[in-house]
Amino acid sequence: MTAVLGPRVGTVAVLGPHIIDVLGRPVTEIPAGQGSARLDEIRVTVAGTGGGAAVDLAKLGMSVASFAAVGDDLLGQLLDSQLRAHGVDTGGLVWRRGGVTSSTILPIRPNGERPALHVPGATPSLRAADVDGAALLTADALLFGGPETMPQLLNSDGVALIAAVHAAGKPVFVDLLHPATTATLDLLTPFLPSIDWFLPNDDQLRGLTGIDDLAAAGRALLARGVGAVAVTVGAQGALLVQPDRDPVSVPALPTTVVDTTGCGDSFNAGMITGLLSGCTPEDAALLGCACGALVASGLGSDAGIVDRAGVLALIAGSDPAAAHRIGDTVDAHLAGRARVALDA
Repeated sequence: MTAVLGPRVGTVAVLGPHIIDVLGRPVTEIPAGQGSARLDEIRVTVAGTGGGAAVDLAKLGMSVASFAAVGDDLLGQLLDSQLRAHGVDTGGLVWRRGGVTSSTILPIRPNGERPALHVPGATPSLRAADVDGAALLTADALLFGGPETMPQLLNSDGVALIAAVHAAGKPVFVDLLHPATTATLDLLTPFLPSIDWFLPNDDQLRGLTGIDDLAAAGRALLARGVGAVAVTVGAQGALLVQPDRDPVSVPALPTTVVDTTGCGDSFNAGMITGLLSGCTPEDAALLGCACGALVASGLGSDAGIVDRAGVLALIAGSDPAAAHRIGDTVDAHLAGRARVALDA
């Protein structure tokens, strides 16, 4: 991992789609012919279940390394520079000569909805042989985002890569990029015993399992080997499904929705940060919900999140006790890491 300034909560390897998003708002219609329309805002961001989460994790105080396939085009160079600007280690990016970097044009509607025009680019070309397995094992955790977008990882080599991380006692977090079906679950079945936390949204979880009730759908994944499930439920927050426990609902936080791009990725970043800091799953999910609320309030997948203190401030507005508890837990964790570093 590349050294970054300031105390770090932990280290996370992020394996998954790294996408350049070009977003504009508000878009009420696409002009006919060669017509034009004026917008209030246009942004270019690093996005995707890999790239977007990597940026948010870095903002929350994690040391992050990215692993993905990108093109050696201008967008790839932009993606690399933006990740490095946030302190993300980009040594794990695989550059495809003559390739195209995954990218999306997102015309954001006034209500925050986001139709997408997407170029898959180099992302599907990533193979297990492209990924430095030893580097994954140096991290405290692995986020494996959008496995369904990387078909060449969905083989025995890819299964072994993820299983090695899990076997080493490093928690593995998995999310999806696209809508899911039971066929998606069939593709992921060999990976399920290596997944400590599955982090889908409600539509994805229902699509994966064919079960409408989210608690029952989560339990169906547990029965197939997944350690635990945290499913995001939009304005209703999140639902945690864990073995030998009743499902727990975690509330969303108030926000004014500008753009919902990247809300799930930011939830994942908050959830992972909380868990690696020693928070309970409920408090970690609340941190994730706060990240999602902040991202929804601006344009792009990293909008609204400045740092961990800002996320805790949002929680404090609704639940001061929870914000204090989470902050104390993170501070104690950082103090423990500092003591270990001094003793080393």
